[in-house]
Amino acid sequence: MTRDTITSRLLAEHGRTYAQEAGITLRDKPAPLYQLLVLTVLCSIRISAETATKAARELFRAGLRTPRAMADSDWQDRVDALGRAHYVRYDESTATALGDGARLVLERWHGDLRRMREEAGGDPDALRELLREVPRIGPVGADIFCREAQAVWPELRPYFDDRACEVAEGLGLPHTARGLGQRVAPKDQARLAAALVRVGLSKDAAKKLQAA
Repeated sequence: MTRDTITSRLLAEHGRTYAQEAGITLRDKPAPLYQLLVLTVLCSIRISAETATKAARELFRAGLRTPRAMADSDWQDRVDALGRAHYVRYDESTATALGDGARLVLERWHGDLRRMREEAGGDPDALRELLREVPRIGPVGADIFCREAQAVWPELRPYFDDRACEVAEGLGLPHTARGLGQRVAPKDQARLAAALVRVGLSKDAAKKLQAA
């Protein structure tokens, strides 16, 4: 199978971003950017991506789509929303982290993560450091946010973290961010990054691609 075929299949079969799965229509606007941050917090512990995206949908369904709504919400309501998604073991600590993070976003960036972007000055490393100031987000979480946000923040492109590059190498694709970025149009780089991560999390998907 050629590299072009593998890339096309990755996009066609696995190229749904995690933001899309969580019901986020990602745009360079305060609300969807904050919703991506919430998803990032949820994905930043040892829990399945499927459970994390379900938890995000439950929080958004409960009206917690902005930092103000999250900060003003009752802690127990956040716990209950996470519980409905079976986000177990971490529901109480995550409810606390979400509340603390919302207050930080309001106080530090006035509820608008585009101000965080401005503070980073177009430097992805600086942006990752700022993201890590948000409770619960570490290096992995910062990568998750940047991987998805490159869809609307072009200065992050091409963003393929170590996990995505490792999977790409196993599939016979370029295994650097620059090399992978050249495989698709800029608008599809976030989708390709998500596809590689999804394949890396599914032994069956990787085997099917390698066997075809």
